[in-house]
Amino acid sequence: MLIDTSGFFSIQDRAGKHHSLAQQLYNEASSRLTTNYILAEYSALALIRGLSMQRVADFSAEILEDALIEIVWVDEDLHRGAVELLRNRQDKRYSLCDAVSFILMRERGETEALTTDHHFEQEGLVRLLAP
Repeated sequence: MLIDTSGFFSIQDRAGKHHSLAQQLYNEASSRLTTNYILAEYSALALIRGLSMQRVADFSAEILEDALIEIVWVDEDLHRGAVELLRNRQDKRYSLCDAVSFILMRERGETEALTTDHHFEQEGLVRLLAP
């Protein structure tokens, strides 16, 4: 499964309504995929939502060292593909990070995302955390 920004945040936010389910799904996942764009977006979101810099930095370092998580480092081709997807979906409010995730999931044959983001459903993918 792809772990999106809100999925990582749900794992970290112990008081959040999605924490238990997010932690369970994360622990049970047979594959864990993310991108450096998601990790960058996670850091910004977590700080805005009140997590301390220490928690954000520690968690980010932990993810980078976790051999069970495949981090895809977005290259020029993937970035350009995401920009093209955005150009073709002007009726949507996708972020560049979302578009990268959609392309990557299709390339890898992944259908499930640990996310609360409804944009994944708009692209025909499975959102594992309801709003």
